[in-house]
Amino acid sequence: MTRIIIDSNKKKSKISKHIYSHFSEHLGRCIYEGIYVGKSSEIENVNGMRKDVVKALKEMGIPSLRWPGGCFADEYHWKDGIGEKSKRKKMINNHWGGLVEDNSFGTHEFLELCKQLECEPYINGNMGSGTVQEMQEWVEYMTSSDISPMTELRRENGQEDPYKVKYFGIGNENWGCGGNMCASYYSQEYKKYATYVREYGGNKLFKIACGAGVGNTINGLNLDWTEEVMKNVSHLADGYSLHYYTVPSNSWECKGSATDFTLDEYYITLRKATWIDEIIKRHAAIMKKYDEEKRVKIIFDEWGTWYDVLEGSNPGFLFQQNTMRDALVASLSLDIFNKHSDIVHMANIAQIVNVLQSVILTEGDKIVLTPTYHVFKLYQEHQEATLLESFQTVDKVTYGIETNLATDDKSIFNPNAIDRNNTPLTAENLPLDELSHTASINELGEIFVTISNCCHDKPISTNMVILGGSFEVVAAEILTGDFNEYNDFDAKNNVCLKPFKQYKKTVIGEGLEVIQTVLHVTLPKCSVVSIKLKK
Repeated sequence: MTRIIIDSNKKKSKISKHIYSHFSEHLGRCIYEGIYVGKSSEIENVNGMRKDVVKALKEMGIPSLRWPGGCFADEYHWKDGIGEKSKRKKMINNHWGGLVEDNSFGTHEFLELCKQLECEPYINGNMGSGTVQEMQEWVEYMTSSDISPMTELRRENGQEDPYKVKYFGIGNENWGCGGNMCASYYSQEYKKYATYVREYGGNKLFKIACGAGVGNTINGLNLDWTEEVMKNVSHLADGYSLHYYTVPSNSWECKGSATDFTLDEYYITLRKATWIDEIIKRHAAIMKKYDEEKRVKIIFDEWGTWYDVLEGSNPGFLFQQNTMRDALVASLSLDIFNKHSDIVHMANIAQIVNVLQSVILTEGDKIVLTPTYHVFKLYQEHQEATLLESFQTVDKVTYGIETNLATDDKSIFNPNAIDRNNTPLTAENLPLDELSHTASINELGEIFVTISNCCHDKPISTNMVILGGSFEVVAAEILTGDFNEYNDFDAKNNVCLKPFKQYKKTVIGEGLEVIQTVLHVTLPKCSVVSIKLKK
């Protein structure tokens, strides 16, 4: 039988709530139709924001939201999106479908959305096609209470008091769509921009530098970018951005279907999702060379699955469905971020509504909560809790690619790691545990455990051993379904959270100094479970 051992007395790093953050871009139907419909819409709204979407997101829990991109950020000029809507300049959204962007959703609308969601705004500035002055004035416009042209302009546009904006990205993917820069050139530009992105009044900024673009092989991790940027700008940055998308195939032209996929594709996708662990370890090791105290945090502000778009939809809109496979990708990824919460401060799944691995889909006035939404809701109580020391003894998935490392150093952290066929290790041939978990404890001493069963057809029984006392289960939920099952507008609850009761408690050593609580848990195939316990 498999085992999960949790030591309730050995606390590790705090799990930042911002690991459970989201990303919104002017892309497809994410902003328009998905979130913002305008005040005159027949769809029920508050100041133009869909009431149903805002309500669902608040129930899920959304600590921070990134905007306006993405690639869109580096061609977005913020002054075009303020003032009277009828007078706002229109632009072509060159990156995403070539449609006309009317800028009716701009700075004030985004900050209104964050107010309704009760979340922190994360704004990404335009380094690619913008100027230092433009970025400096944007921050001043939003956050200054001093007498200045930008402050007066904000007041003229209806906002007397300054906004609170903490998270600010200086450029996006500047190695690619943000300017095709080399690391040394970006570093010099970052220093210049960061100097003029100033703090006003009591507003403290968390400045985020553009990190490496990473692929799914060791050689594709682009570690040289991290080396160069950290060497040059670590003293001027608070965060370092990383992006990674899980794509089943090895071709961006034919990525694979979101719903019509094979078991091989299912397991390859899960393996590739766990590559995030390797990405974090390798980049964090370089960051530590220039920042031993880990002051500069990893901001993993784009992650998730990326498939072929839904047949018949605009290819530039990146609209895709969302199955239990995506739910497992989400839970595996969140477990990795939690495990590295000493260095990972924020992670933003892409994207929040109607784009890529979204948590919500909309169609007119209808709304669907995806399996990924339910994973985020299931994991809520890890936010701001403290990671507990834990380990698991579980089997590897034996379906498809069975990898046995053939090096003296059995760690994938070994840069020369190879599999049993003498093939360099990649995301696609990573060994995959049948189970994944996170255990945390809150300030009240309540323990929260999430466990995922990756097997498509096999229930797994495990003994979950909690050291340090007798604990009672106070709540337990499960998300489960066939590996390709999903929710749609005609069947919204195919995959949804339900009470979980497949566990039995035993206490070992009651009355003695050392007490263990053992939960005998049976996890259905393809499932994610949460269990909350207290003494």
